[in-house]
Amino acid sequence: MTLQTNQTELPAWSDPTVGTATRVKALMAEMTLREKVAQLFGVWVGASAEGGEVAPHQHDMEDGVDLDAILPDGLGQLTRPFGTNPVDPALGALSLLRTQERVRSANRFGIPALAHEECLAGFAAWGATAYPVPLSWGATFDPGLVRRMATRIGQDMRSVGVHQGLAPVLDVVRDARWGRVEETIGEDPYLVGTVATAYVQGLESAGIVATLKHFAGYSASRGGRNHAPVSMGARERADVILPPFEMAVREGGVRSVMHAYTDTDGIPSAADRDLLTGLLRDTWGFDGTVVADYFGIAFLKIMHGVAGDWAEAAAAALAAGVDVELPTVKTFGEPLVAALEAGDVDVALVDRALERVLRQKVELGLLDADWDPVPAVLRDVPADVLAAGSGPGEDAAAAALRGTVDLDGPANRALAREVAEQAVVLLANDGVLPLGPDVRRVAVVGPTAEDPMAVLGCYSFPAHVGLAHPEIPLGLSLPTLAESLRAELPGVTLDVLPAITLDGTSDPSSTGAVSTAEVAAADAAGIAAAVELAREADVVVVALGDRAGLFGRGTSGEGCDAESLRLPGAQQDLLDALLATGRPVIVTILSGRPYALGAAATPAPGEPGAAAIVQAFFAGEEGTPAVAGVLSGRVAPSGRLPVSVPGTEGAQPTSYLAATLAQATDVSNIDPTAAFAFGHGLTYTTFDWSDLVVSAAEAATDGAFEASFVVRNTGGRDGVEVVQLYAHDPVASVVRPVQRLVGYVRVPLAAGASARVSATVPADVLSFTGRDGRRIVEPGAIELRFGASSADVRLVAPVSLVGDARVVDHTRELHAPLVAG
Repeated sequence: MTLQTNQTELPAWSDPTVGTATRVKALMAEMTLREKVAQLFGVWVGASAEGGEVAPHQHDMEDGVDLDAILPDGLGQLTRPFGTNPVDPALGALSLLRTQERVRSANRFGIPALAHEECLAGFAAWGATAYPVPLSWGATFDPGLVRRMATRIGQDMRSVGVHQGLAPVLDVVRDARWGRVEETIGEDPYLVGTVATAYVQGLESAGIVATLKHFAGYSASRGGRNHAPVSMGARERADVILPPFEMAVREGGVRSVMHAYTDTDGIPSAADRDLLTGLLRDTWGFDGTVVADYFGIAFLKIMHGVAGDWAEAAAAALAAGVDVELPTVKTFGEPLVAALEAGDVDVALVDRALERVLRQKVELGLLDADWDPVPAVLRDVPADVLAAGSGPGEDAAAAALRGTVDLDGPANRALAREVAEQAVVLLANDGVLPLGPDVRRVAVVGPTAEDPMAVLGCYSFPAHVGLAHPEIPLGLSLPTLAESLRAELPGVTLDVLPAITLDGTSDPSSTGAVSTAEVAAADAAGIAAAVELAREADVVVVALGDRAGLFGRGTSGEGCDAESLRLPGAQQDLLDALLATGRPVIVTILSGRPYALGAAATPAPGEPGAAAIVQAFFAGEEGTPAVAGVLSGRVAPSGRLPVSVPGTEGAQPTSYLAATLAQATDVSNIDPTAAFAFGHGLTYTTFDWSDLVVSAAEAATDGAFEASFVVRNTGGRDGVEVVQLYAHDPVASVVRPVQRLVGYVRVPLAAGASARVSATVPADVLSFTGRDGRRIVEPGAIELRFGASSADVRLVAPVSLVGDARVVDHTRELHAPLVAG
């Protein structure tokens, strides 16, 4: 099908004046079976450090890929061109440009590939800003700030030619031992949903296809083990796991979803038609693409055992609703083609996925006849300079472009600083903070004191890729905590001693093999030296935390699951020894998950506890200045816990979203009570809550409640109160959590100022999944609890829902808006 345009025949699929559906249908009608299938997979590549075309990436889960053999049929996606090797951003953009020209010229329709990248803590590229990890986003309780951050991340990605970002993670924390807790936003579905939806909106506003992951239940794996099966009932899935995804689909404008690795009750997500088609598409109305988590389709054969060969795995995924195989071709290539030609797989499944993929490429402008492959950062470079050089090595264009693109400019760092400062949580403070003028000597001891990587999550580029290339500079300025404290406290003498290894298994200062016994002996000696140093100081800052890594190479991150929530290595021993000195101990934790802190957080009667505890969840490149700013008082702490801090090392899995029987009882010797509850966080001022007014004590099951009260800053400095609204349903037809978050708002107030906080609570937000599997609003008594945390309820409004029980669906109200004015 062609159209006559300005005396030139233009294929309908290339004409931007033609409707998307018509364009897609016209192109599909012209494509061979192999050309169709080629649009449904990606190839993992790495950009050239010299600006040449990308090279296929080799991985132990994939076979070698021959681009010359593949490209004549076309290519759906390019996997991680920037996030595979350290490449100068300008040269990466040039390499991607030249590769897109190759992809487009090799297939008869001129279809370029869609390029995707990771962006869980910023654009995962060498030299790009390392923002705080998602757990820190949750700690801000500030979706607007997260939306601004995501917009800037998306703009940087689009500027170099990337189209899709594999973020955010919407998994709700169910077990803090799971290594990927750092990638989540928290343990509450409403907090996760609101913050993740804001991140989606930011990415999408910049033209990046956001990708929700991991759909669904990945974080609820047994024992907190990565990829382990999920033991979860239908109600937990419906009321805890799925709401964040539903919100992001309904309100975020998201265009892609990634299936989870795990199986739930024996059904792998990648082969779950009820989930990927029945719920996601037929019920929620999602019309974007479903992409495979890396190698997830192959796992149907080699891990889940529900497919006998690659073709069966491909067929099962297609039938369930997976559209694109990532990161590279394994099952959607020759095995699928052979099965289609033999009639073992219905071509209609390929056409269904292809229609979605091509529609997205149309929306991105990739099929337009005048599509320009030159990314924004190279638009001012003359075309002849961009032309591919000849011969090996770096050509003249590449040499001229090197160092011309800055993905970590002042505006980025300022935004990273703002997020980090809002994310730092002050857990405890006996008045030692902010540090006063009488503090003249500070001992800074602990394994994260001089570690520049201590603020980075496992999906930051330096931790994810850079560590494999020690010969390449980090590409970022990463001040250590000691350096930031020196800058923050210029008149104070700092004595710095790492004292111990971070995890007790390796000595990073050693160039050779070191036995566990040798490390333990060195740690013991280091603790003794730290104690002596502490005795000479006015205040001790003990720097604890994690090292992000992959698959056991760190203490936090993908595949770095924990047996218990005891601090890694000898860190608890160091902390206890410092507490025993009697000096004021300020605990700073730079970590990817919450840890039990022993006597520091919950001292026995007569025992010393910490003077203060400051928690930062991998707060990014500006993380240590943010922590130092809280210690000095330059930054007024306003972060709140997105996950509970456990009271003991082994009481997992636990969550504040607990029914009565899941809390402390007199019939079990294990007390799961948190040391610091979800939503907790202190400030440097005080707030008074008063004058609660409720418009009516009753509302219909299809109505709403209105309530308001006054918050006043009664302290001597400006501060932020984070008002949290919890719903308590004392009697329900199924067991419910004692309370759950249904709304929140940050309330900044100058010293002495006040604001009236108003809440509208639709009955819909009080709904839950009933006995028959339908979501209902039940009549009965309800408590609306306004609190500074889940354990610090300040005001309670007893109300009642009246009338008949009402069934609600995916069109229900999702929010109980709180407004301060």
